[in-house]
Amino acid sequence: MEEKSPVELLLDENNNENIKLYDEKNNCVEFEQIATIPMDERIFVILKPVTQMENVAEDEAIVFEIQEIDDEDCLVVVTEDKIIDNVFDQYYEMLKAEGIDVE
Repeated sequence: MEEKSPVELLLDENNNENIKLYDEKNNCVEFEQIATIPMDERIFVILKPVTQMENVAEDEAIVFEIQEIDDEDCLVVVTEDKIIDNVFDQYYEMLKAEGIDVE
């Protein structure tokens, strides 16, 4: 069985396993899937590091965008605060729609 890419795993509604990504130093970093957020014809994902990461607080998650680069779907870290805020706003709205109380 062919191993699925991280993006394929994220887009698989039946998959809730942690996602393994590699940083620029080729270190494996494991992330818990929090949410996939389609927004403005783009797809964003919220991932929370399973182990402590440098410059990421223990209760923080990271927003990635799925982008096609060289005909391959890739996860790109979102650094623009406005987009990150919008993604989290959408996430909180999804939670509220499911009856989950968020502050």
